[in-house]
Order: sequence, then structure tokens, then C-alpha cells
Amino acid sequence: MAETIVLATKPRSGSGSREAKRLRKQGLVPAIIYGHKETPEAVAVSREEFETAVRHHTHTLEVQTNGKKQTVLIQEVQYDHLGKDVLHLDLLRVSATDKIHVTVPIELRGLSAGAKGGGVLIQPLHDLHIECLVSARPDSIRVKIDELQVGQAIHVRELQVPEGVKVLNDPDAVVVQIKVPVVQPEPTVVAAPVEGAVAEPEVITKKKEKEEEPEE
Repeated sequence: MAETIVLATKPRSGSGSREAKRLRKQGLVPAIIYGHKETPEAVAVSREEFETAVRHHTHTLEVQTNGKKQTVLIQEVQYDHLGKDVLHLDLLRVSATDKIHVTVPIELRGLSAGAKGGGVLIQPLHDLHIECLVSARPDSIRVKIDELQVGQAIHVRELQVPEGVKVLNDPDAVVVQIKVPVVQPEPTVVAAPVEGAVAEPEVITKKKEKEEEPEE
């Protein structure tokens, strides 16, 4: 299960771009906490603490609001046009018994025998869409590829996932495969004609229409 990180929050009453800009200058990110049929809460969280959670691939957090702790799922993160600075967070209240749909990364383990022998490793699928309890969410799905030979593939249906985790991807989708390297044929070099060269004329001989008569 993913490590749960605790974020302290501050209530906020203002809204709009001016208020958001003021918060960001203080190292805070505006956020909204909602869900579980409770009143939405407008708060601000530490940008540094949130970025630490993102670096640890954490999607579930604990937030402290008004002296109480709430478990939340990072539902949406809005970035600036450069994709660098966090502008706003949507945090969904969840409980340990809630089922959630999340995306987790696929982690390849080992070095395949086929790749060692010159095969080309191709990984079409890098993430899995899963359904699980909040308390059972894995950090990643690990796939052992040590025995994968050239021409072989591992499909979604062959993955070993933790108990209580349901994979929502197409079972026949290829996760990783080892292909035979494609050898490009060497181009045929055709000699260019030499400038000024004159082709020899073709000699055409004609048969004599009549044979010479013998002398008397």
C-alpha cells in the first residue's frame, strides 16, 4: 500500500486569481475538499509538502482541517501553461472502505533473457487502470521479465496483482514483449555513367542475298 502523507491545511475565504496569486507567493496552493455528502471546504496547503507527495507517487493523503484528520484522494491537479507550478487542487474525501478507480505505474523487474541475446524490448503499456479499496491501493504493479525470450510477450491477463485489486485494462493488451531486431538491407550501389563516354555502335551484318557463282 502507498505511504500516507499528512498535509496541514489553512482555511481560506477568498477566491479568484488575485487570491490564488497571493497564496502562491506564500508557498501555498489553493485547494477544495469535497465528497461524502459533506460541505466542500476551501483550504490552502503547503506547495512543498504537496510536491514531496507527488515525487513519492502518492495519490492518497491525510489532511488536517479544523483540528480533525480526513483521508483524501488527489482527484485533479491544475498546473500553469508550462506544466511546472501547481495552481489548484481538487481533493476527494474517501474512507478505507471506499472503492476507487486509479492509475498506477507498471514497474519492470529484471533483465530479460531475450534482450540479453540481442532482442529488442518493447513496452506498449506503462500504466494500469485498477479498482481497489483505498486501503489496498498499491504503489505500482511489478512485472518480472527475467525469463522473457525473443518472440514472447506478457499480457495484462498474465499479471500478478495484489489481492483485492481488479485490473480494468483489456486482458489481451500487451504489457511488454521481446521482438527480433529488424536488420535493414544494405543499399545497392549503382555506378553512375561517365560524362562524355560514347557508347560503341552495334554492328549489324547482313547476309549476302546471293552466293557468288563459281568461276568457270
